Amino acid sequence: MANPVCPRCRSDATAVRAQSHAAGVWTIFGCDTCFYTWRSTEPAANTDPDQYPRIFRLNPADVAKFPEVPTIPPVKPDSR
Repeated sequence: MANPVCPRCRSDATAVRAQSHAAGVWTIFGCDTCFYTWRSTEPAANTDPDQYPRIFRLNPADVAKFPEVPTIPPVKPDSR
């Protein structure tokens, strides 16, 4: 089975990120274009590009224009 098209940006640059230990129970897919991730067992509104809410859809060409996301600072040492 080929990887699905991203529901959010309709990119075909998706990949399997994880699978259930029991074969075929669920798969987590991720988009390399807009970084959306979804589980195969979620409702169609989260997994089907035609049913994904229009207000949350992204144009892949716009993703490169988004501001840079700041890095997460390192975890502070435990002070116990």
